[in-house]
Amino acid sequence: MSSLDKIQKVSKLGKILCSIVFVFCMIGIIGSVIGIAFLAAGVDAIHIGGVTLKSIVQINSGTSIETANIYMSVAIILCSGEAVIAKFAEHYFKGELLDGTPFNMERSKELTRLGIITIGVSIVTELVAAIVYEIMSFIFVSTDSLEIGNWSSVGIGITFIVVSLICRYGADRGREQ
Repeated sequence: MSSLDKIQKVSKLGKILCSIVFVFCMIGIIGSVIGIAFLAAGVDAIHIGGVTLKSIVQINSGTSIETANIYMSVAIILCSGEAVIAKFAEHYFKGELLDGTPFNMERSKELTRLGIITIGVSIVTELVAAIVYEIMSFIFVSTDSLEIGNWSSVGIGITFIVVSLICRYGADRGREQ
């Protein structure tokens, strides 16, 4: 099996994984929106088998209703950012598979763009999520703390940019021969 065949298999896997990540992000967004709606409807008003939704949330999660609302709000923001990144990455892999090689100028430019998008979206969503958390935790005084620092996506974005330079170099070498 040639190196290009291995790259194509990895690209197929990447495309599939990006689709899966996108679906899970959408499930996270929709689930969080539904959760917030249920909690806003009145946690004492909803009974399941004689038990209120409030007691189910507090007993099973070990957190307050306010904290659950904050976590779901932050989850919507973070899942939205990851969904955007997953769609752009999926688009890259589709193009790479159609081209049959990552070693062309258009694909390397797209990989650079994916790296920049990954870095930018990650930073923006982390900052927005932190701001939303701080505002909501100020409003709801009795909340648990939340650690939002997931800066590993910035490293992945930088890696995309570096790999794009390697692909660009490969495209240049291919034109020379």
